[in-house]
Amino acid sequence: MECKRYLPPKQLDQFLSQFDSSSKSTLGFSVQNRPIEMLKIGSGPYKILIWSQMHGNESTTTKALIDLIPWLLGAKRKRFLAAFTLYIIPQLNPDGSHLYTRHNANNVDLNRDAINKSQPESRVLRSIYEKIKPNLCLNLHGQRTIYSAGKGGASASISFLAPAADFERNNTTARQKAMQLIAAMVEALSNELPNAIGRYDDTFNSNCVGDSFTQAGTPTILFEAGHVPHDYQREKARAHMLNAFKALFESLLNPKESIKREDYFKIPQNQIEFCDLIVSHVTILDGGDEIKDQQLAIQYQETLVGERIVFLPIMLSYGSEIELRAHNYVKLSPSFQAIGLRFEEEKLIKNSIFTEEFALKR
Repeated sequence: MECKRYLPPKQLDQFLSQFDSSSKSTLGFSVQNRPIEMLKIGSGPYKILIWSQMHGNESTTTKALIDLIPWLLGAKRKRFLAAFTLYIIPQLNPDGSHLYTRHNANNVDLNRDAINKSQPESRVLRSIYEKIKPNLCLNLHGQRTIYSAGKGGASASISFLAPAADFERNNTTARQKAMQLIAAMVEALSNELPNAIGRYDDTFNSNCVGDSFTQAGTPTILFEAGHVPHDYQREKARAHMLNAFKALFESLLNPKESIKREDYFKIPQNQIEFCDLIVSHVTILDGGDEIKDQQLAIQYQETLVGERIVFLPIMLSYGSEIELRAHNYVKLSPSFQAIGLRFEEEKLIKNSIFTEEFALKR
């Protein structure tokens, strides 16, 4: 199924419509009364609960699930279906997915609602978790383009986390299992993503769902679909995520004794080292000053326009030499260098001349 960054519920429904009531069920409804659907695949004793788009503007892992499900149902994958039962919620936050927002329709971050369970979507997830008592949880997300896989590393194309279960970040039994599974996936992906796999920050937050489930004794893995250079539609990231799923299932069936939980800590921790674009030879107007020949760091703001996502340039910082690395570099043509650009941190570049110039280079 072809889909871009914007994957609204009505488009996902086209995929889900092929499944009947024997495998598809409605768990509940969102704030705006959209159904929260779940697919049940397989009949094995090992139960895996998977949810995606808890944050509505993080669609890459949902696209990967759209690829995974037909792959699992293929004739050659009967061993997985006999070993596992997968409970898959493709869009936990359908309202946010429709609006392309991180939060739900009540402007609540569902991944900070594990304790209060103030939102219907949070209650749906907790209810199915308590009902099926999974052996493993997969919490699927997408991360921004700013992260490198370790200091000086490549863009973090995928990141993983074995969430902590307490403030001391002790290695509980559940967390150790998640660590070992992550290490197995990293080994399997190392050739296709050399130096491009990161480890997400493990600061404990009991309001986060993954931390909450780990604390309850269930191994939980956070997947973060990241940025592959020049892949702003994240089709390459989608493919890498699919391969991560395949590696995980293979590891569950055929664990390697050589892979230890300690290998998890060899994964470089994510660092904030990137911006989307650095533009050189810019004349900056800052207060009453005119500063020539500057570098300008830009981050794109993903914005829903109609039914597509556009990337609008937001100013981050400027200087004679920017410390950040960029996914793309542009040198202003001489005709633009004399035009002053008024700098306002974290503000959209509204000067149509500059916007056109930057857009041409994206």
